[in-house]
Amino acid sequence: MLDVLIVGSGPAGLSAAIYAKRANLSLEIAEKIFMGTGQVAESGQVDNYLGLPGMSGYDMGEVFRGHAESFGIPFREAEICGFERTENGWRAALAGGGSIEARTVIYAAGAKHRHLGVRGEEELAGRGVSYCAVCDGAFYRGKTVAVAGGGNTALDDALYLSELCEKVFLIHRRREFRGAAATLEKLRERPNVEILTETVIEEIAGEKKVSCIRLANGRTIEVSGVFIAVGMQPETECVKDIAELDGAGYIVADETGRTSAEGFFAAGDVRTKQLRQVVTAVSDGANAAISAAEYLRKI
Repeated sequence: MLDVLIVGSGPAGLSAAIYAKRANLSLEIAEKIFMGTGQVAESGQVDNYLGLPGMSGYDMGEVFRGHAESFGIPFREAEICGFERTENGWRAALAGGGSIEARTVIYAAGAKHRHLGVRGEEELAGRGVSYCAVCDGAFYRGKTVAVAGGGNTALDDALYLSELCEKVFLIHRRREFRGAAATLEKLRERPNVEILTETVIEEIAGEKKVSCIRLANGRTIEVSGVFIAVGMQPETECVKDIAELDGAGYIVADETGRTSAEGFFAAGDVRTKQLRQVVTAVSDGANAAISAAEYLRKI
């Protein structure tokens, strides 16, 4: 039986693994994506992580994972689909069959992109519908695209795409934006950016690829791509009966990582907190590992 099972190999999980290893705990990281390093891999450039300015998110994730691997930390490519409390800790069920037993769990599975839920979105995903401007923006160089959303991600995506695309439509359902005012001001100054507020995309249309969008205000706009940036959905489906969740589905846990379930800790984007960034994920992982070590000493 492991001392700690870590679910997720993003910055939170990798940080937790390093701290747990240094605490001389037996551990394993379970990650459903081959060589996954979390959401950071989708960032084109990370400028706000101390000491590593200007590094691409993909490269940063590789550096983090390489650090963990240098400690001899074992990884398992596996998807966790459920948890069961046992006499000595926790049993994690694997989607492909089998299970992993551990005295404690650090759950750092992160969050996934929310969808608009409109006609054509699912059918045209990967054929003009994207959830990562940095990943796919280069495919739309010199073309017309739309960005849906009003937060920092949407504003950053629109600004990034304005450097590549002939025309960018930024579509937000409210009049006011939640994102940074400085970024919004830059967008307003871009001649190839058109900001449309108080309306939403009702349909994404096209035969084999995106050709246009239809808005709730009756307008139809010809576009080659649609970038959806309307928030994240925490990966908490398999823990909803294990730990307390908030109204948005995030695990209720403070900076120690402790949840409502004994010996079950949460770290990274999956837990309740104000700021979801690489630096806070790394901090979460460290705190959760120390909390797990303290819990194990007590029992």
